[in-house]
Amino acid sequence: MENLLAGAEMLMRWDVMLALFIGSIGGVVIGAIPGVGPAVAIAILLPATFSMDPIVGLTMLLGIYGSSMYGGAIPAVLINTPGTAVNALTSYDGFPMTQKGEAHRAVSIAYSASFWGGIFGILCLILLSPVLAWVAPMFGSREIFLAALLGIVLVILAHRGQIMAAGMLAMFGIFLQTIGLDAVTYTQRYTFGFSFLSSGINLIVVVLGLFALSQAFFLLTQPDSTPDAKPVSGRMSVGIKELLRNKRVATVASSFGVILGMIPGTGEFTAQFMSYTYAQKTSKTPKLFGNGSPEGLIASEAANNAVPAAAMIPLLALGIPGEALTAMMLSVFYVHNVIPGPQLFQNNIDLVYGLYIALILLNVIVFVFLLFSTNLMTKIIRVPTRFLGVMILVLSFVGVYSLRNSLTDCMIAAGFGVLGLILKRLNLPIVPIILGMVLGGIMEVKLRSAMPRLKTPMDMIDRPIAFILFLMILLVIAIHIRALFREYGAPATDADHDIHDTQQR
Repeated sequence: MENLLAGAEMLMRWDVMLALFIGSIGGVVIGAIPGVGPAVAIAILLPATFSMDPIVGLTMLLGIYGSSMYGGAIPAVLINTPGTAVNALTSYDGFPMTQKGEAHRAVSIAYSASFWGGIFGILCLILLSPVLAWVAPMFGSREIFLAALLGIVLVILAHRGQIMAAGMLAMFGIFLQTIGLDAVTYTQRYTFGFSFLSSGINLIVVVLGLFALSQAFFLLTQPDSTPDAKPVSGRMSVGIKELLRNKRVATVASSFGVILGMIPGTGEFTAQFMSYTYAQKTSKTPKLFGNGSPEGLIASEAANNAVPAAAMIPLLALGIPGEALTAMMLSVFYVHNVIPGPQLFQNNIDLVYGLYIALILLNVIVFVFLLFSTNLMTKIIRVPTRFLGVMILVLSFVGVYSLRNSLTDCMIAAGFGVLGLILKRLNLPIVPIILGMVLGGIMEVKLRSAMPRLKTPMDMIDRPIAFILFLMILLVIAIHIRALFREYGAPATDADHDIHDTQQR
């Protein structure tokens, strides 16, 4: 209770509340505009947050992270175009409801399910805090190294059908973080005589290039379009009643979001498909799924909104991000010399609980805002794509230049922007590069820290937690190999085709 009060006191500042409000509402707006997404917005805002207090910068980024999926549901339901990638499944049942003249019902259900999932995830995070505070100090250098290695493995294996490409891109990210002056031996690594590489490749420059600039290039190379979303009329409270009638589906879907959100590399997509499959198999009207099922809409939105809070668990407890957005937030911690991990719960517990309360407040702010401003969001959806591309391009270069007042950084970011565009065109994942840079840096530091105490390779796993993590790595790889044998050894069933069709849609 004392920690909660300390966290609440930290938030009771005008600048913190303003940052939370701007982040929450801004996240909804960004999520509602197809073609932008939270990754682009957070990448652009990152340089600005470095000059803020940690709690101010983090609450703003949390606001965008936690609220963008609310906004992404609006175009998914109204025009069958997801505002963010994780709202793709929302359109599967939301848009058919709009075609039946039930747009207000579909949007209201999406808001209510998102709120349920968000609050459920935060409550689980708060309840798990004592366990995290107890377990985190048991993680030494070798345990954190193995946890980061497990994260890399999970990120690679999460890209089914693209494992080789994801593995190579993750290795490329690990290589990028080795460039520059070695902090231990003070020797140049992979600089090839270029002085501008001595300081290394900045993570934020890579993030802005791969996410923001690549998206700007993508929008500018596409035909200009203006999405058309019609105003919504009707009572927005109808979704709350629908949610209460399907609270079992909402709770199970939120549980999937929490469990999978804690596992690096899985996140919203896996949670959505598992919860959607569960809802369909246990529904009394399974044939309605894909044709305007409230249960399907609830399963999708509750699952993906429970993930952000759960994704904070490995970030705060071990300093290990599970996906690109939490990796970006990790850089804000590092800039302010606040290192997530075992020491955070001992030295900065008030910051931890302040972030918990901020997550609750942002869900309340967004839910109330959307109940009264959905038609305003439909106007924002109509922004021309070429205009968006130009705005993202300008803001990205301003953000890159503001980091170190360096034109070289701008050129490097532009290079990564072109690389990101190529990867988008080839339908290859970008996230493994970022997580490779972040987790690769953690692995190198922790391995070097552990090496003086290791006499044989087996000493790396001679402690209980290290041994469990090692077994988990082997188990994950073994399960994946077994799944590959089953997939290529057995003929595809109708259920497999249904799942594939759902994913494509």
